[in-house]
Amino acid sequence: MQKLTSAAKAITGVMLIIICAMLPSFIIFPQDHLSLSIVPLHSNWQIQGLLLTSLLCGAKIGTISAISYLTIGLFYLPVFHGGGSVGYILTHEFGYLLGFIPAAWTTGFLAEQNSKANLINYSFYTALSLCILHITGIIYLIFGKIFGFWIDNLSDLILINTFIPFPTQLLLCISISLLAIFLKNILILK
Repeated sequence: MQKLTSAAKAITGVMLIIICAMLPSFIIFPQDHLSLSIVPLHSNWQIQGLLLTSLLCGAKIGTISAISYLTIGLFYLPVFHGGGSVGYILTHEFGYLLGFIPAAWTTGFLAEQNSKANLINYSFYTALSLCILHITGIIYLIFGKIFGFWIDNLSDLILINTFIPFPTQLLLCISISLLAIFLKNILILK
């Protein structure tokens, strides 16, 4: 398989993040009489699309994809969860989007440093990056509260934006790690 260029990988990464942002996460439980019960979770696959890009393509492509995604959302298309535009900078969610950049770099850097792709390593890399993303978001919330960007209680904002979605996102990190290992073996990415 011919290697993709960096530009093609970055474009693919941005598209993956955008598409994953539209996918809700849920758990399916089998029920009696061959029916299924679907339990929606408090997250989508947006962060996991970013982390998958970084695991497969590395720190440089993951970071370029994150920056491109932010640029598209701020200046062109409403691709963020709550829409988009430059005004999105003043929302409490924007700090978490800024966290995409260090999270993408961290995941990609760690994946590049260790050529052994296994579930434990990849799950650790993605969980660490998820923590970095949330720390960035919390710091943004603190600064926003100090400068009076929002009137909501800081602890409520942290609860809504970090503590409620975090368990689901952490669980999805394991799923994305499995998918990355599978894709690396099939696509023979280096």
